[in-house]
Amino acid sequence: MTLIKSISGIRGTIGGKPGDNLTPIDAVKFAAAYGIWLKEYSKKDKLKVVIGRDARISGEMIQNIVVSTLIGLGIDVIDLDLSTTPTVEIAVPLEEADGGIILTASHNPKQWNALKLLNEKGEFLDASQGAKILAIAEKEDFNFSEVDDLGEITRNDSYIDIHIDEVLELDLIDADTIRAAKFKVVVDGVNSTGGIAIPKLLKELGVEVVELYCDPTGHFPHNPEPLKEHLGDICALVLEEKADFGIVVDPDVDRLAFISNDGEMFGEEYTLVACADYVLGKTKGNTVSNLSSSRALRDITQKHGGTYEAAAVGEVNVVTKMKANNAVIGGEGNGGIIYPESHYGRDSLVGTALFLMLMAEKGGTVAELRASYPSYFMSKKKIELTPGLDVDAILVAMADTYKNEEISTIDGVKIDFAENWVHLRKSNTEPIIRIYTEAKSQSEADALADKIIGEIKKIAGL
Repeated sequence: MTLIKSISGIRGTIGGKPGDNLTPIDAVKFAAAYGIWLKEYSKKDKLKVVIGRDARISGEMIQNIVVSTLIGLGIDVIDLDLSTTPTVEIAVPLEEADGGIILTASHNPKQWNALKLLNEKGEFLDASQGAKILAIAEKEDFNFSEVDDLGEITRNDSYIDIHIDEVLELDLIDADTIRAAKFKVVVDGVNSTGGIAIPKLLKELGVEVVELYCDPTGHFPHNPEPLKEHLGDICALVLEEKADFGIVVDPDVDRLAFISNDGEMFGEEYTLVACADYVLGKTKGNTVSNLSSSRALRDITQKHGGTYEAAAVGEVNVVTKMKANNAVIGGEGNGGIIYPESHYGRDSLVGTALFLMLMAEKGGTVAELRASYPSYFMSKKKIELTPGLDVDAILVAMADTYKNEEISTIDGVKIDFAENWVHLRKSNTEPIIRIYTEAKSQSEADALADKIIGEIKKIAGL
C-alpha cells in the first residue's frame, strides 16, 4: 500500500491508513489544498473547476469527496462524471474555468487512484505550483466557506461528444478521406472510458469497430498499461477479425498504442513517430519528446527538415519545451500524442484521428508502414527501491563511470552512446528506478539494460 505525493498530484492505493494510502481523508486534504492554492493563484472572488474521472472502481467515491470539498471552499464545480484526461483538459478553457482535476491513476492497476491537477489553460501545473499545493496540504491550513457561500455543482455529460467534434474540426483531419478508406479496427478500452470515447470517434469517421473490453466497469481485464505482454487478446482478435489494425488505450485515454494488421505490436514508441510523420508532411516545423523516447522521432523530424529536442520526462516538461521550440507536434514515447492545434495535452483521440489520416492517404498496411520507419528496439526495466537506498548517489556514480560519453542530467542520467543509449531515473509515480535502453536490435537493448542493472547493483551493494 502506497501514497505518493509529487508535484504532479497525489497518487495512491485505496484503503488503509491516512498518510500511507489514498484514503478519503487524504483526498479531502489534497483537494482542499488545490482549492486554497487556486484562490491565491487566480485572485478571483468566484472560482469554477472542471472535474472528470476514468471508470476505475473507486472513481465515484473519490469524485464525490473531491467535488464536496471544493463546494465546501465556495468553488463551483462542472462535473463531467465519466470522462478522459484529454476531455477534461479541453473542457477547462471551453468552460472558462479556473482549473480542473482528473481523477485517474492512468496506467496503474485498479487498486490505485489519483488526483491530476490542471491550471486555467487545461494544462498540468508546473513544479513550483505543485510544490505550493503540497505545502498547503502539509500545513492543513484550510478555511472553508460559510453556508451561504458554498459552491454549486453543474453536471455536464456531453463533453466526450464535444471533444470528438473538436477533433473532427481540426484542419488536418478530413472525415471523408477516412470514411473512403473503409477501415475495420479492433478497440481495447480496458473497461474504462476509452471504451466510450474511441469507438464513438471511430464510428463518426465511418470506421467499422470491433469492441473488446469497452464496458466502463472499472474491472480491468488485464494490466492496464498498454504493453505487449498485456495485450494477447487484442492481438489475436485483430487477426481473427482480419482487421486493418487495433487500438489500445490506458484507463484515462492519454496513452495510445496500435496493433498492426499482422497481430504484432506497432510499437508504443512509434505512435508518436507515425503521427509526427503525418503532421510534418503537412506542416513544416519542429518536434519534442522526452529523454526516454526513441531516436526514431529525431530521424523522422530531420527527414522532414525540422529540428528535434528532448525534454525531461513528464508532460509539463515536454509542453514547456514544445512551446519554447515552436513544436508542431510532440509527446512521449509511451504513446502520448500532444498536438498544439488541439491543445497542449496527451490525447489518444487526436492521435487516433491523425493515424487514420496517415493510413488513409498512404495506403498499404500498418505492418508495411511500421517497416518503413527507422528500426530501433527498446528495453524498459526497473529496480525496486529499498529503504535507505541513496538513489541520487547511485546516479552520480553512474554518470561518473560514463563521463567520457554524451551525458544529460536534466532528468536522472541519460548516457548517449554512438549506436545506443540508456536513461536512468527515479519514477515520479512508483518507488522504483527505471532503466530504459534503446539499440538497433532487441538483444542489444536487453543486454545493455542488464549490464547497467548489474553495475547499479554493484554500486548499491545489492
